[in-house]
Amino acid sequence: MNKVLLTAVLAGAAFGAGAQTAHYVIDPTHTFVMYEVGHFGTTTNRGRFSTVDGSVQLDRAGKRGKVDITMDIGSINTGVDALNRHLQSKDFFNFARYPTGKFVADQLQFNGDKVSELGGTLTLLGQSHPVTLKAQRFNCYVNPMIRRETCGGDFETTISRSQWGINWGLTFGFEDQVRLLIQVEAIKTP
Repeated sequence: MNKVLLTAVLAGAAFGAGAQTAHYVIDPTHTFVMYEVGHFGTTTNRGRFSTVDGSVQLDRAGKRGKVDITMDIGSINTGVDALNRHLQSKDFFNFARYPTGKFVADQLQFNGDKVSELGGTLTLLGQSHPVTLKAQRFNCYVNPMIRRETCGGDFETTISRSQWGINWGLTFGFEDQVRLLIQVEAIKTP
């Protein structure tokens, strides 16, 4: 095979692979970042952030994609107003200086055509560190209400909050390990 023909075949294959990528927009009414952290070895504090923006690119046949989610730090909700305000303060998330957090994953693992793992970077307080989220469930379906393909799942991981400089309470009973539970649904764009 001559060089020109080989180049044309490779270019065609690359174009064909790109054509398999579907684009989705995060549904903010079904996408949340939740957390759980131990409290004095007795109970578990829980809270939730709403998403601001996000997108997903999926090539299930090529087993690749990208997830990009931005969460609103000011939307934190624990069910206790005073605790919400404290978590937004400099002691924790410093909402005034860092109003958003971000998760970007471009290392997707698949089990068949279903996403099983997201490897990427979590950015909080202006610091980015690698995290891997494991899928607890994942599915794509045609949403009967909007008649468009919707993909989503439940993902989770455990992080050490001190890695991002969130150290308040570590010396007197608030645990460092935080379980993140991320619920994502995204709607295919036309």
